[in-house]
Amino acid sequence: MKNIVLFGKPGAGKGTQAEFLKTKYNLTHISTGDLFRFNLKNNTELGQLAKTYIDKGDLVPDEVTIKMLEDEVGKHPDTAGFLFDGFPRTTAQADALDAFLATKGWGVTATIALEADDEVLVQRLLERGKTSGRVDDQDENLIRNRYQEYNEKTAPLIEYYKAQGKYHPVNGIGEIAEITHRLSSVIDTL
Repeated sequence: MKNIVLFGKPGAGKGTQAEFLKTKYNLTHISTGDLFRFNLKNNTELGQLAKTYIDKGDLVPDEVTIKMLEDEVGKHPDTAGFLFDGFPRTTAQADALDAFLATKGWGVTATIALEADDEVLVQRLLERGKTSGRVDDQDENLIRNRYQEYNEKTAPLIEYYKAQGKYHPVNGIGEIAEITHRLSSVIDTL
């Protein structure tokens, strides 16, 4: 079983690449953003709980996010592996993911990071914001704030996964097919 964490700053191309990789490697793609939207839209118990935090402007606690992820993993007992997109975002979440996967006799196979210069990514997101309708993709200050949060909370995961020998950086700049090829070259060696 291959369990891959797809890692990178907003706009690095995780969602685009996940579409190709899940098909090529028969992986179940789990996007925490999609999980939140599903649970909120369907007014699930976890969605209602998450909404109580969101409505106050607070971050949803790790325990709620992790429970959503565990529930989603449980829906796919026969998968060839998972492609985690947007999770983990902190070392505490990485510890929780490791602990959860261990209960199944699994582990994270690799963390693959799409790397790109901030200025390139800002322009990508501003372009995406013209069609996505996402307010956070239309304001350069909001985009830069997201990168600051990434640098403070998520970047420490690089060292976390390097220490486990599971960190694989990939150049995230270029044509989509080129980037897919680079990612596949890493996955094929796992």
